[in-house]
Amino acid sequence: MGLLPVLADLVLPRTCAGCGVPGRSLCPRCAVLLTVPRLAQPRRFPPGFPPTVAAGAYAGAVRPVVNAFKEHGRAELARPLGAALALAVAAVRTGVPGAGPVVLVPVPASRAALAARGRDHVRELTLRAVAVLRAEGVVAEQRRLLRRRGRVRDSAGLTAAQRRANLAGTFAADPGGGRPPEAALLVLVDDVVTTGATLCAAAAVLEQRVPEGGGPVLAAVVAATPRPSAASAAGVTGSPRYRVRNVPPGHHDRLSGQGSCD
Repeated sequence: MGLLPVLADLVLPRTCAGCGVPGRSLCPRCAVLLTVPRLAQPRRFPPGFPPTVAAGAYAGAVRPVVNAFKEHGRAELARPLGAALALAVAAVRTGVPGAGPVVLVPVPASRAALAARGRDHVRELTLRAVAVLRAEGVVAEQRRLLRRRGRVRDSAGLTAAQRRANLAGTFAADPGGGRPPEAALLVLVDDVVTTGATLCAAAAVLEQRVPEGGGPVLAAVVAATPRPSAASAAGVTGSPRYRVRNVPPGHHDRLSGQGSCD
């Protein structure tokens, strides 16, 4: 995390990144939009799309909040967005009965993205999410089990099929991440899912790292592009073999409470 964003947090008056209301970095009205976990449903499900839960919809006030943290150095948003990611992880985990330890695997950033932003924002959110999950009694850790290789073009303006082709061969196993614990549940984490191409490409590689006795590769994100025809919420079946159940109210308090809105 750079020094300038931290100093800016101290000297500049805070306004909500979602609606611009002064007083907090994320006001309660905008924060609650990230406490409604739902199964991510791309308009066209790509082959190999892992069961994915988002803490909110990538629309309305949520979109500028995510972009403020990701692109504009609003470092103070790591706390509420990390808590939102933890909520999504907790929700997707309920779809695996008797799930053991959970290993959060951040989708690695490209070299170009790291150079442009000067930080790995997804890993920042992952570490925050791990802290929240542990505070709630979930055995959780973060591991870099994936790495990027080669170059990809900017995905802006590409169709879903073009994005999949663009990402082919982009991810590889990172031997430096070590071996996940036995019976661990591997959960890919990212900030936003749109077409699902990135999660598909990453999950295909991560499946090779599933330890013996482990469950399926799952995914959790802060926000997902809403599907116009059907909004999916927690408790809605995404497939005949996977169901996300409701999340305990205590997890919602992490976002909507006084402390996590600053």
